[in-house]
Amino acid sequence: MADRVPPSVLEWLRRAPELARLCSQNGWIDNDTLEAEVVERLDDGTLVVAVTFEEVVVEAAGCVGTRVPCYGRVHARLDASGRLRQATVVG
Repeated sequence: MADRVPPSVLEWLRRAPELARLCSQNGWIDNDTLEAEVVERLDDGTLVVAVTFEEVVVEAAGCVGTRVPCYGRVHARLDASGRLRQATVVG
């Protein structure tokens, strides 16, 4: 069973421009589709978080053309009280 993603990590994921590196079509992240799951805890306490979301891609006319599934991983380090200290998108 996977660990629950700490609220501070979820908050960061919803507002971090770094997460856009996982987009492939120069679109934007649909935060309503954002999902995250802790898949591993490294020996140094770093959480490995699997992230999935849909990228919204706009057509030349300005309307939504398509949605592209995106995924990746984030390494998250927390302080003793569970607040996010550092996060890195690792692909």
